[in-house]
Amino acid sequence: MKHLEGKVALVTGATRGLGRGIAIGLGEAGATVYVTGRSLNNSSSDGVSGSLSETKSAIEEVGGLCIPVQVDHSDDEQVRLLFDRIQDEQNGQLDILVNNAYSGVQAVRDAFGQPFWDCEPSLWDASNNVGLRSHYVASIFAARMMTKRHSGLICTISSWGGISYIFNTAYGVGKAACDRLAANMAVELKPHNVTSVSIWPGIVGTELFSRFASEMNQSNGNDQKNSFISDRYNWETPLLTGRAIAALAGEANVIRHTGRVQIVAELAKKYGIVDENGVGVARRRHQPASLRSLRFVLPAALPVLRKYSWLIPDIKMPWSLLLLSALGSPKI
Repeated sequence: MKHLEGKVALVTGATRGLGRGIAIGLGEAGATVYVTGRSLNNSSSDGVSGSLSETKSAIEEVGGLCIPVQVDHSDDEQVRLLFDRIQDEQNGQLDILVNNAYSGVQAVRDAFGQPFWDCEPSLWDASNNVGLRSHYVASIFAARMMTKRHSGLICTISSWGGISYIFNTAYGVGKAACDRLAANMAVELKPHNVTSVSIWPGIVGTELFSRFASEMNQSNGNDQKNSFISDRYNWETPLLTGRAIAALAGEANVIRHTGRVQIVAELAKKYGIVDENGVGVARRRHQPASLRSLRFVLPAALPVLRKYSWLIPDIKMPWSLLLLSALGSPKI
């Protein structure tokens, strides 16, 4: 259903991976989608291709309309010109902004397993310039357009790394700040009927993350602390996040969600969204686990619980029974 027909969306950092999936999800829902990235035509990084032209073709294949704009989100002037263009071409209309651009993947990979004091200070900028500051800058220009129309949705892509250690210190602080950014913007935007939310995808099986996950688990050997990352059963596709955001944007009273974290797996269950593989994720057997569910947390927690089980002698339930119980348990 083209329930976003007539809407204008902007997805930053959409040459591949999660950004491309989000843009496709909005495009197939009928929105006119502006996409940004540094590569207009075919390019490759770490053996993974990605460009704005490829994203445009993918959106057109599902019947969507895409307008690619080459932008480096570390340059505020380029970002300003982007919004000036949308202002002129769409008569001041911008209904959806998805803050997704992130330039820290390679830096995170290079620093994996190292404490922060052994890393160069530049790791902070690599993680939080395009990926936090850039979200703030884009939101400024988007809010200037949206508040004039008293309508709009700003989605800031974040992760559970904001409340639990993942990868490194700089990454986690940046994600916590993304959540705070979305929440604080919501306070100031709500009187103007503009919604601001933080979006938490689960483990998204992009090309780069698939490779990174393999590297992480190989480096850990038999250590199971990252076994949940290698468990592809719970992985999501980039398109699932796009369809979840499209469904959220279609809510008549979306402002009631403002200031909150929205978990993609829970949105998928709520709206009965079908993922890229055509499986209805509302069917429990195929549903990606919510980040708040025991089914997601337990694989990482079980080794620690076993190690310190002597501290909780009153628990008599066998581990196998506890595992089966958790797989079917409600969210916590």
